[in-house]
Amino acid sequence: MVYTQIQVNKRNSILLFLGFFIIILILGTILDYIFNLGYFGIFIGFIFSIFSALFSYYYGDKIVLRLSGARLVTQKEYPVLFNLVEGLSLGTGIPMPKIHVIEDNAINAFATGRDPEHASIAVTKGSLLKLNKEELEGVLAHELSHIKNYDIRFMVLVSVMVGTIVMLSDLFLRGFMFRGSDRDGKNPNVILLVLGIIFLILSPIFAKLIQLAISRKREYLADASGALLTKNPHGLANALKKIGNDHNILRTANNATAHLYISNPFKNKKQFFGNLFSSHPPLELRIKELEKM
Repeated sequence: MVYTQIQVNKRNSILLFLGFFIIILILGTILDYIFNLGYFGIFIGFIFSIFSALFSYYYGDKIVLRLSGARLVTQKEYPVLFNLVEGLSLGTGIPMPKIHVIEDNAINAFATGRDPEHASIAVTKGSLLKLNKEELEGVLAHELSHIKNYDIRFMVLVSVMVGTIVMLSDLFLRGFMFRGSDRDGKNPNVILLVLGIIFLILSPIFAKLIQLAISRKREYLADASGALLTKNPHGLANALKKIGNDHNILRTANNATAHLYISNPFKNKKQFFGNLFSSHPPLELRIKELEKM
């Protein structure tokens, strides 16, 4: 049952990811129509996307770690943490990632990097102080599953695609306002023009929703994979319960990195649309799925 769900999540995530390229193609087409550029708008969109993706591929993890205030630590400082990560890495068959600690009392963790050979795990000080060994092992297994499943690469690229769509939409809207509604002295098709402007406004929202949907599916997948790795789903379930009862908000988290963490770092913030704009599935549902295993 778990393996079937893993395959379904992977297939659906790929389909959602393809949606970003469709949105960029439409954005470029709208740019071509409004400014009469031929295929230049589509060309700009794809070139900008490729450049952003390459930059994030090689430097995204370093930027995320710096933004999160994560510090590279040694085995001498945290021997128990290193022993757990080393043992779990052997179990998953991947190289041991670099280990970072975030000086914050909230319970949280994330993994980042471009592949298992260039990966890092960051754990908050609160996780080390408030979780017992079994719970901490469950959290680390969850993050190592993100690395093994190449979620770390996938989510970085998705984040860049969202940023690309937001920036292109803003650029096109600003350009249209400066250019005005006249195009080479001819009146454009009003209906197409209005539809194009509406799409430019709504596309960043659609892109963000796709990103969040992918992130939520990946969390379920990592929960299941981590539980299979430790053969102890209750360890991670109990850790998630403690996270749910922990009222500390991670101070170094931001909207660009929130989806990477094992739990929403802004969990105490009220949301008008329920879980629609949440970067993570509800903890209650994740715990319930783990307890079924």
